[in-house]
Amino acid sequence: MSDNAFMVETSTGAYDIQAEVRWIGTDLLVAIWGGEKPHIGAVAVAQPRPSLRDPNVLSATASVICLPAHKEDELAKTVAETLAAAFNTPVVVTAGIHWNDIPQAGIERVIANSKTLVSLILEQASTRWTLLAELAKSH
Repeated sequence: MSDNAFMVETSTGAYDIQAEVRWIGTDLLVAIWGGEKPHIGAVAVAQPRPSLRDPNVLSATASVICLPAHKEDELAKTVAETLAAAFNTPVVVTAGIHWNDIPQAGIERVIANSKTLVSLILEQASTRWTLLAELAKSH
C-alpha cells in the first residue's frame, strides 16, 4: 500500500474485524469488514461541523444508506462521524460484517472490536494526516 493507505485489524481472537483506510487528498475513505461473509451492508458519509452544544468544538453529521436486512448502519455512521470530527474532513465509511448465528456475546465482542478498530485508525491516520497537512502547506 502507498503512504496514503493502510490496513488495521483487531486481534482478540474472536469476532475480529479489519479496515482499509485511504486518504484521498485530504478526504478519508474507510472500508470495514469481517466475519464469514464480508460485504458492503451500509455506507455513511460524514462532514465536520461546529458542535450544536458548543460551536468551539468540532463535531460531524452523517448520512447513511443501509442495504435491506443489514445492520451495519450505526457502525458506519459512528465511525464516519468520529473520524470526520477528528480530522476536520469529509469521511466515507463502508461496513459489512457477518457471522452466521452469532450469539449475543459475539455481537458484544464485535462492538468492542469496532471501538478498538476506531482507535487503531485514529492512531495511524493521525500520523499520515500530519504529513498530508504539511504537504498541503508547502504547495
